[in-house]
Amino acid sequence: MNVKADRASATRESILVTAERLFAEDGVHAVSNRHISEAAGQGNNAAVNYHFGTKVDLVRAIVRKHTGPMERIRAELVEAIDGDGDLRDWVACLVRPSTTYLQQLGAPTWFARFSAQVLTDPVLRAIIVEESLSSPALARAVDGLYRCLDGLPADVRAERGDMARQLMIHMTAERERALAEGTETPRANWDDAGTGLVDAITGLLLAPVTPAA
Repeated sequence: MNVKADRASATRESILVTAERLFAEDGVHAVSNRHISEAAGQGNNAAVNYHFGTKVDLVRAIVRKHTGPMERIRAELVEAIDGDGDLRDWVACLVRPSTTYLQQLGAPTWFARFSAQVLTDPVLRAIIVEESLSSPALARAVDGLYRCLDGLPADVRAERGDMARQLMIHMTAERERALAEGTETPRANWDDAGTGLVDAITGLLLAPVTPAA
């Protein structure tokens, strides 16, 4: 019984890793469950459906595989601030869980590109949003950030929040792509890349506000 369970667990992990890589490199909608099963070395082309169900279920499983470790990093950062951080501290609580986790994973990684692909799809995007909303540490980080931006008009704050999210998503995806292709990157490692993102997003949030015409 244990051997059977271990085999099933290994099969699921192989499918998860293969799907994440293919989704990251080719896009979610360009990859079929049959393609994933074949690439994962499964003789049964219905292996993905058997172990995960629909493609949406598979995407959710990939997201959950990574969000747990990332949220533990975020919780540690938030606890270290203890509610008394400045703007840059709170920005780090949003940026560092991703870059620190990618550093810990070693090479190669696919999760940054996978996330960028998923977030372009309205249906699949809801999965990541839903998982994020369940994070108490993220809620505390956002609350701390907003306290530091109390004087910023609400519409400007919302706009810059969108800009910051785009930077976090696409800059990490671009760095991951460059590493996969062996292209030179501006920063030596993910920790340094995180520092650059924290600097840039802090500057973005503190930029002057030009009144609307």
